[in-house]
Amino acid sequence: MSQDYKATLNLPATDFPMRGDLPKREPDTLARWERDGLYRQLRENAKGRPLFVLHDGPPYANGAIHLGHAVNKILKDIIVKSRYLAGFDAPYIPGWDCHGLPIEIAIEKKYGKVGVKLDATEFRQKCREYATAQIDLQRRDFKRLGVVGDWDNPYKSLDFRFEANEMRALARIVDNGHLARGVKPVHWCFDCGSALAEAEIEYQDKVSPAVDVAYAARDGQALAALFGAGLPAGVEVAVPIWTTTPWTLPASLAVSLGPDLDYVLVEGPARDGQPRWLVLAEALAATALARYGIDEVVVHGRAPGAALDGVLLAHPFYDRDIPVILGDHVSAEDGTGAVHTAPGHGQEDYVVARQYGLLERYNASQINPVDGRGVYLPTTPPAGDTVLAGLHIWKANDVLVEVLRGNGTLLAYARIEHSYPHCWRHKTPVAFRATPQWFISMDQNHLRADALTAIEGVRWYPAWGQARIAGMVEGRPDWTISRQRTWGVPIALFIHRVTGDLHPRSTELMRQVADRVEQDGIDVWYSLDARELLGEEAEQYDKVTDILDVWFDSGVTHEAVLADRGLPKPADLYLEGSDQHRGWFQSSLLTGVALDRAAPYRQCLTHGFTVDEHGRKMSKSLGNGIEPQEIMKTLGADILRLWIASADYSNEMSLSQEILKRNADAYRRIRNTARFLLGNLHGFDPARDLRPLDDMVALDRWIVHRAWELQEKIAGAYERYDFAEIVQALLNFCSVDLGSLYLDVTKDRLYTMAADSRGRRSAQSAMYRVAEAFVRWIAPVLSFTADELWGYLPGERAGNVLFATWYDGLAPLPADAALSPADFEQLLVLREQVAKVLEPMRANGVIGAALDAEITVAADAATAARWQPLAEELRFLFISGDVTVTPASTDDIFVSAQPTSKPKCVRCWHHRDDVGTDPRHPELCGRCVSNIEGPGEDRRWF
Repeated sequence: MSQDYKATLNLPATDFPMRGDLPKREPDTLARWERDGLYRQLRENAKGRPLFVLHDGPPYANGAIHLGHAVNKILKDIIVKSRYLAGFDAPYIPGWDCHGLPIEIAIEKKYGKVGVKLDATEFRQKCREYATAQIDLQRRDFKRLGVVGDWDNPYKSLDFRFEANEMRALARIVDNGHLARGVKPVHWCFDCGSALAEAEIEYQDKVSPAVDVAYAARDGQALAALFGAGLPAGVEVAVPIWTTTPWTLPASLAVSLGPDLDYVLVEGPARDGQPRWLVLAEALAATALARYGIDEVVVHGRAPGAALDGVLLAHPFYDRDIPVILGDHVSAEDGTGAVHTAPGHGQEDYVVARQYGLLERYNASQINPVDGRGVYLPTTPPAGDTVLAGLHIWKANDVLVEVLRGNGTLLAYARIEHSYPHCWRHKTPVAFRATPQWFISMDQNHLRADALTAIEGVRWYPAWGQARIAGMVEGRPDWTISRQRTWGVPIALFIHRVTGDLHPRSTELMRQVADRVEQDGIDVWYSLDARELLGEEAEQYDKVTDILDVWFDSGVTHEAVLADRGLPKPADLYLEGSDQHRGWFQSSLLTGVALDRAAPYRQCLTHGFTVDEHGRKMSKSLGNGIEPQEIMKTLGADILRLWIASADYSNEMSLSQEILKRNADAYRRIRNTARFLLGNLHGFDPARDLRPLDDMVALDRWIVHRAWELQEKIAGAYERYDFAEIVQALLNFCSVDLGSLYLDVTKDRLYTMAADSRGRRSAQSAMYRVAEAFVRWIAPVLSFTADELWGYLPGERAGNVLFATWYDGLAPLPADAALSPADFEQLLVLREQVAKVLEPMRANGVIGAALDAEITVAADAATAARWQPLAEELRFLFISGDVTVTPASTDDIFVSAQPTSKPKCVRCWHHRDDVGTDPRHPELCGRCVSNIEGPGEDRRWF
């Protein structure tokens, strides 16, 4: 009758659950972190360490978080936690952007515009309450993601102290000579009723009328003479322009030509039966004439653009002299080589018109006849008999085309689809309007040049980010920092009522206002009696009522948050989406350079946007969105975190239910590996049982070496923010090094040897060391799981895995090791060779398992001599029957196998000659008898 030896086996045992059940467990862990004050403990534990500061770019306080928010915050959290792991103190202060138009719109929808139900003060208070409620909503979900930070003391741009610090930063920028004021064309959104920053513009396709319009020469004979041509009687000479914005023609003040372009005088279409010659860029003449229905190019003369400077033309429908001027912005890429110039509606137009002194010749309503709603001003003259005053510019396009057609100045008309600037909030087309605005000048005190120099000193991830932001800074216009809205930080300046000049003590006064704002908020500016600060001068000055661009709000957080809280500048890292080269990265750069002549960050990292498995942007209309709240509810935050870490975040990040399923499977592989390690550490006390590295079985020493190699690789990958490499390496280690090799091979030793034997304690020591390292490796990514695993590891330890640094119980194999890493590589190749021999035997039913086969390995004499001392234990590495190593006169290695005829031990399942030699245990082999009742076996190799 067989005996039951199960009680003599050291089978795995652990309370660490097989199922993660993350949606249920994670909230409990989060509640414990809250009770314990985890972030506070983390900072206290890290006191005295070198600082690593990742500065949080503020999300906008409006609406529930989406998948993009989750990607951003989790990437930041992984980095911060990995820096703690690397021995740094890594404070993380989350923040929110709270001013600006979206919140104003939300309040307007409920209460109407300022003055309907609420005065400006009440309106701002409702904006403040709304933003605060949105912060609470978003903060709850950010914490649920497992993001650890100073959530009880975040920064908010609506805090009085922040608003005051922002004003102080502006005062320093003014002192440093970067502020300018002028009537310049800015992107204007008619829906916002305000100027927009560059970062608030996005380009979409728009269908526009494309017109060629003839500007007749005041003196055709003189113009023809410049081309060396005589003008026949009755022939008109005109300069055609091409534009897709006919609505800007009422503001047309000049025609620009390229000074270095070659122009030709050609025959064009007649006007009301009168012959007409046209001035066209030679490179564009044939194409332009084809638009006008002219097949043959008849040239009467040539002249460089520079020779035509100062020629007077006639406006197509106003009695206005239009001078020809020269501008480097004119090219021969399209159009006619002549650009109608409306300085009130184009940046390049404005620059060239200013150079020619045109702005002084006209009043403001002639330079910009369009109001903030997009309607022509009451003073706008009619176009012939057509009234323009009160007409919206988008409707004016077709009206003006008919005016041009009627007076014979329209040479060609078409409708084209082209890329056009739109408001990123309203998705509606914007217009350039010249309005009085405040600017941070890019050039008056070398800001552009200094910023370009600062960019070179920053490390960019990916590297192409440097060229991208440099190109944007190189070509950007002055930064319009003023907005004509209600909810925001006021530009607390006084300007002279007559001259428009700043008060000579402007920055001193702004700092005094800032002190008041710090106590009572931004409303103090609007309620302030100017006489309190200016005394008798108050009658001569007006308060500026514009507010600051929200990009200025977030752009000065390095000053209003880092400097204010005693953290160093520059920050070690800024991390945001790839659109922020034109947004927060740039606004922070410009304010940093304007304040300190240095970038506010040492490194900038960007991540891509989230798309579905087909590469489509996630949207409600397509129904392809996956919300982070849904993922946390069904799978858990750690699954979401694992996907983010495993994705190539430098590009678009694809997500679908299938991708989530694959990540859940990968998570289970990691969790099962951890559970197997814990199960085999049952009864292990590291204080008592941990064996030194030089007294461990060779295979155990090798797995510690492999873990050391992996830890070095993971530490390096965390440092360069390559999280996908970490996940891949970790999964490979779980599947290959541990799952299909080490854990499989050591089962025999762990289960069958005496509980306190050297061989078993050696394996447990290796597993303990691996587990100690393993929990640290996963902690930045799988924070909830690592926290759970930490609590099950044997031995005394700090209260949370996040307090730990890299595990120092790993080490490489020493140079004099009995088996080197190269030896193990050869043995593992041999193991695979054995498996290939046994597989068909198993498939054909010759053997039931590898243990049923005896192996013969034939190798050259040197290799055989190297492996023969291992032969007795190679069966454990191969998990086979006996192994014989024989020398052979060959350079190759040959493996053969045959079924064993030896009896099988019922306890260890090995086939041994000595099964039944002990009458007390007739079904056991000798080593099992020894492991149960005797001194036990020992192992050296495997």
